[in-house]
Amino acid sequence: MNAELANLDSHTPMMRQYLTMKAQHADMLLFYRMGDFYELFYDDAKRAAELLGISLTARGKSGGNPIPMAGIPYHSVEGYLAKLVQLGESAAICEQVGDPATSKGPVERKVVRIITPGTLTDEALLQEHKDNLLAAVYGRQNVFGYATLDVASGRFVVSELTSLEALEAELQRTNPAELLYSEDFSELTLIGSIKGSRRRPEWEFDYDTGIKMLLEQFGTKDLRGFGIGDARLSLQAAGCLMQYVKDTQRASLPHINAITRFNQNDSIVLDAATRKNLELTQNLSGGFDNTLASVLDSTATPMGSRMLQRWIHQPLTNHAHIQARHQAVSELIDANLYDELHDFLKGLGDVERIIARLALRTARPRDFARLRQALEVLPEIQNLMSDAESAHLQQLTRLLGEFPTELELLQNAIVDNPPMLIRDGGVIKEGYNSELDEWRQLSDGATSYLEQMELREREQTGIPTLKVGYNRVHGYYIEVSKAQSANVPLSYQRRQTLKNTERYITPELKEHEEKVLSSQGKALALEKLLWEQLFDLLMPQLAPLQQFAKSAAELDVLSCFAERAEMQNYTCPELTSVTGIHINAGRHPVVEHVSDVPFIANPVELNNQRRMLMVTGPNMGGKSTYMRQTALITLMAHIGSFVPAEKAVIGPIDRIFTRIGASDDLASGRSTFMVEMTETANILHNATQNSLVLMDEIGRGTSTYDGLSLAWAAAEYLATKLQALTLFATHYFELTQLPETLSSVANVHLDAVEHGDTIAFMHAVQEGAASKSYGLQVAALAGVPNHVIKAAKQKLHLLESRDHDVTSPTQQDLNLSFNSGVSPELEEVETLLGQVSPDDLTPKQALEFVYRLKKVVS
Repeated sequence: MNAELANLDSHTPMMRQYLTMKAQHADMLLFYRMGDFYELFYDDAKRAAELLGISLTARGKSGGNPIPMAGIPYHSVEGYLAKLVQLGESAAICEQVGDPATSKGPVERKVVRIITPGTLTDEALLQEHKDNLLAAVYGRQNVFGYATLDVASGRFVVSELTSLEALEAELQRTNPAELLYSEDFSELTLIGSIKGSRRRPEWEFDYDTGIKMLLEQFGTKDLRGFGIGDARLSLQAAGCLMQYVKDTQRASLPHINAITRFNQNDSIVLDAATRKNLELTQNLSGGFDNTLASVLDSTATPMGSRMLQRWIHQPLTNHAHIQARHQAVSELIDANLYDELHDFLKGLGDVERIIARLALRTARPRDFARLRQALEVLPEIQNLMSDAESAHLQQLTRLLGEFPTELELLQNAIVDNPPMLIRDGGVIKEGYNSELDEWRQLSDGATSYLEQMELREREQTGIPTLKVGYNRVHGYYIEVSKAQSANVPLSYQRRQTLKNTERYITPELKEHEEKVLSSQGKALALEKLLWEQLFDLLMPQLAPLQQFAKSAAELDVLSCFAERAEMQNYTCPELTSVTGIHINAGRHPVVEHVSDVPFIANPVELNNQRRMLMVTGPNMGGKSTYMRQTALITLMAHIGSFVPAEKAVIGPIDRIFTRIGASDDLASGRSTFMVEMTETANILHNATQNSLVLMDEIGRGTSTYDGLSLAWAAAEYLATKLQALTLFATHYFELTQLPETLSSVANVHLDAVEHGDTIAFMHAVQEGAASKSYGLQVAALAGVPNHVIKAAKQKLHLLESRDHDVTSPTQQDLNLSFNSGVSPELEEVETLLGQVSPDDLTPKQALEFVYRLKKVVS
């Protein structure tokens, strides 16, 4: 492409026009409108052919070389654009804006629309149940400013992150469709999986420029009112993001009228591994099925569904706010309001995104019809909720607002079933504007006039088959068969000759044609003017309409929680200020939902005297399910949902950590064991007394002694130093001795019953340690050949017959004291010194003992 740009004079005028525009949008595909097609040329054509599966052809020559070309019909462009943005690509849409009849040379064209993955607002390009976020990140010395913007709703959020782990968690939580990062951003492996990542020049993150940009956008003198005045890095990221949106949207953005700061202290911290392992909104395969969101989501509107997913990723820590949600859900159940409310909410549709398109002036006629429908339903919702006693429900009902003027405007202005586009008219309702009605009557009267003229001309000419017609190419005409052409009056002027007919025009018909076509053009021009005026009339209510959409979405989520509680037999959890988790007959919300057999409910008891449960039992016995359900019940309670348990009493929780499953990260050069240790290190560095920690099979990726030692040390550190609320699953039976020395640790196990060489899993949690792992029985169930199982049994008997002191370390060997402040090396020296009598040693033995001590210390 650079070679073509360097020698523009050698190209045709049209290709010079194309190349000039392409130079202004070098980093995206340029869709160049030519008639009924969008064409792409040169490298764009080759790339589009590869990405979209369209044919790559050539269009003559320009500059002496064939021009690669690929094209798509203009009426199907939305489908192709949707595919491109899913691949992380961006596109510039170049339209004809000049009049071909008056143009000398190529028709004037300009880029009227830029499509990027993070700035989508078109209904056809968006996933209705998923936020589509544009994000920007800017960092210095492992401190990062992070900003996200949902252009389709106007939601603008910034946060300051103090570690790479926190940034990774935010990227996992927000899952941006497009990410802007600075030229000197060094953590590229962290953002490598984001398809729509864009490298931006350093000057776009300038602090002063960013502040100025944000002040202009919000129309304020400073940003202190938004609580972000001290968030320097976040403001730099937000400024870059705001500039990018203005460059791509090329329109005012009145719906982006506020910015909020995400404070991690307001929500339970979930790191990236925890979000992944708990399968909150995305399963391990990358899909939505069998996730917590898929089970909880019975919302009536897409905006409610998106809010639910945000809540799931941001469980609250403020008990008062959570309890307000619980009380609202309880009332919706007790007053039996949720079913009727759900039906009314369905009528709102995705009003949140409709309002954003209204603000961007890209709304289509059917958007206005849907907004009208939503405003018609609004009084029904307010009437239903008028007797609500919950303070939270009363507040949400009040914030829905009232819009009688806007409803009347839309009822009077928009036809009942409008077309998709304003382009051909037919959108403005009859009676809304008298001048428009007059032009339409004149245009519509053409049909009756032509019928009368046809009857009159048949009488006067004596030609019974004479017809008066119209088409867009030739206009109005009188059609006569060639057999009757001799009877045509001299006043008829031939307009067109066909195979068996002749077409004529008369001065009267020509005058009528000009009058009708003029009236149609004037009617369409006036209708488009009235259409634009509708945006102006609705714009003053933009902020209240946004509040209406937000409140309706929250009512939708609360109604969804009420329905789920009734249908899935969930109960209202109790939040307390006393540390601990008490769950009676808890169930895994996803497993019980998809299982064909009754789910075995189990208790959990964690408190100040019982901070760690050492969970043992066979593979497939249900240890991971038991641990995950504890975390999910805790999380559900903190988003305002009822929970799958007979009773749940939950104290303060600041973080949830999980170290579950085995996976590698080969792209970053990390083995399975390295990933396991990295996640373990993160937990041991960041967990607190109010953290819920799930640790599953620590140390299994290395040798027995190394793994057992690591698992023992990690468990003891969690129990003694951190004192976190911990579920620690293991197959190292040596760890079940911990309760003998640590009073805050207790053993529980999932039971199984042997039947000969087979095993039956009971999935019931019992106090105490499991008696064995049943590994060979599980292997047999998995289909391992019988001769391998028999050989394994023989080897097992051989190993078990050895002296225990030789084959495995004792409790004393492993009981590392984190409370003593003495290193294990010094403890071993003390032990050795205590075992020897200096008077009994020969000089040679004494020298050997000194060397032995030297080796221990070094």
